[in-house]
Amino acid sequence: MNINKYTEKAQEATLAAQQLTEREGHPEITPEHVLLTLVEQRDGIVPSLLRKMNVDPAELAAAVRAETARLARAHGGAQPSLSARLRQVADAAESEAARLKDEYVSTEHLFVSIASEGARSPSARLLQQRSVTRDTILQALTAVRGSQRVTSQNPEATYESLSKYGRDLTELARKGKLDPVIGRDEEIRRVIQVLSRRTKNNPVLIGEPGVGKTAGVEGLAQRIIRQDVPEGLKNKKIFALDMGALVAGAKFRGEFEERLKAVLKEITDAQGQIILFIDELHTVVGAGAAEGAMDASQMLKPMLARGELHT
Repeated sequence: MNINKYTEKAQEATLAAQQLTEREGHPEITPEHVLLTLVEQRDGIVPSLLRKMNVDPAELAAAVRAETARLARAHGGAQPSLSARLRQVADAAESEAARLKDEYVSTEHLFVSIASEGARSPSARLLQQRSVTRDTILQALTAVRGSQRVTSQNPEATYESLSKYGRDLTELARKGKLDPVIGRDEEIRRVIQVLSRRTKNNPVLIGEPGVGKTAGVEGLAQRIIRQDVPEGLKNKKIFALDMGALVAGAKFRGEFEERLKAVLKEITDAQGQIILFIDELHTVVGAGAAEGAMDASQMLKPMLARGELHT
């Protein structure tokens, strides 16, 4: 078990499992301890995978906690050791990472390995009772991370990037969460006209603060939902990019670029079905720039020039 080859979240989960074992007075760290920390991990991928499979993470955590409560307790304050089962899970997780061509062992690899333990494993049994198997986890994993590989120790920052760093305006319009737009028909028609071009199809709305630039885009999202747009724009999604969220917490050099690259890759993979809305467009100039790093505008420019990005 080479902890240095684990992602940050996987290291956090194993450390939390050790601390849980010590608190409960158990002599060994078992897959049940690790599963509990994975399911309860904040901002981790495992709760997202469970929700994709229609499993309530809180309910599963309660069931796993009840299972750990049955474990034998040790007295004397000795450090807990890794159980033989957990060593096998760790080896299987490393094999799973290699099979997926990932450079680090992540929490999803541990999760898959625990689910694949076999019928005699309490953890695997609890998961199977909820129809969580190796195959269903891998299906959910494809939906969450797509074709991305784990190439850094913080891969979760690049999963579902559009949902994390943007808002789906068309989905909000479908749910009736956008206010009706009054009196911007001419501007919306002009935006539709520009978006429908084959080239030079990236409109920019210019005006004083408060005149309704953002409202115009929300009006377009509502028109897409009503199918009141040309054939080429029907069923497209409009995502509003939150530059503040994209920059926030990007402490290390290259972290902002990784986030923005992940967002742009999701848009490219959608094959033209996503229109990106950047509010306060001037903020992209210099955004995320550090010494020797590119800012957002330099990363967007090549994609705009090639027509790969629709904004």
